[in-house]
Amino acid sequence: MSFVLKIQNISKAYGPIQALNSLSFSVPEGSVFGVLGPNGSGKTTLLGILLNVLLPDKGSFEWFQQMPDHEARRHIGSLLETPNFYHYLSALDNLKVNAAIKQTGHQDFERVLKLTGLWERRDSKFSTYSLGMKQRLAIAAALLGSPRVLVLDEPTNGLDPAGIAEIRQLIRQLSKEGMTILMASHLLDEVEKVCTHMAIIKNGVLLVDGPVAEVLRSEDLIEAKAGDMAALQATVARLEGVQRVQQNENGLLQVYVSDSLTPAAFNSYCMQQGIVLEHLALKKKSLETKFMELTNNTTSNLTS
Repeated sequence: MSFVLKIQNISKAYGPIQALNSLSFSVPEGSVFGVLGPNGSGKTTLLGILLNVLLPDKGSFEWFQQMPDHEARRHIGSLLETPNFYHYLSALDNLKVNAAIKQTGHQDFERVLKLTGLWERRDSKFSTYSLGMKQRLAIAAALLGSPRVLVLDEPTNGLDPAGIAEIRQLIRQLSKEGMTILMASHLLDEVEKVCTHMAIIKNGVLLVDGPVAEVLRSEDLIEAKAGDMAALQATVARLEGVQRVQQNENGLLQVYVSDSLTPAAFNSYCMQQGIVLEHLALKKKSLETKFMELTNNTTSNLTS
């Protein structure tokens, strides 16, 4: 697997506050990589370091297999905050101003406006754009110069449902064309729907990273009860497919199992071991529950 970015033990503190603590992970080429975490987790600080806006206290990172920083930066488009477009100028004229500042992308206006679905409104004033269109224009500006990687900080923040849908569709489209996208988000739903890979961080510490399907893989929960609970717990702990076992406050044994272990197979195994179940129930664990367990928070739509 080829990686466009490798992060190694990056740490950053603001006085007594440790924003990042020995953070390490890699971003595969062609992926949509989501950095997910609650308020104060260090997402924006990390992106600032990766774009050379901030300096880390410790650790290092490399873009494009040790390409020099000044050269790598030309292959990265970024949107860390909403750019200051001129409200009285058209989308096209705003991009011309942006290209002049960046000194790149002067022949790229038609391509990026078509890519973001704004070509037909290129002569409309920025003030007439919806929130979703304004964000798409910001992404169009980041795409000037045909970067290989697009870095986005909370790309759907503040948008209405229609605007969120527009940005999600644009991210999917850019991904299909081979672009690598690194985005920070506090929304589990957003990462689940558009990202192929993710890293979950909290208080500057990496909790888990990898393909989204693996990181957020849900578990099934079997609740069981028998006359001899100690024997039941010791018996099922040896069963293949059982990942962990605990007893809840209601006296029920909670058995977390893989998808391959069915309640019927679980009951049959207990019977073979001479244990008759008094209670057996299957409960599906949602992705939201899995995320809450990882972050120990109370809501999946965490403020950033």
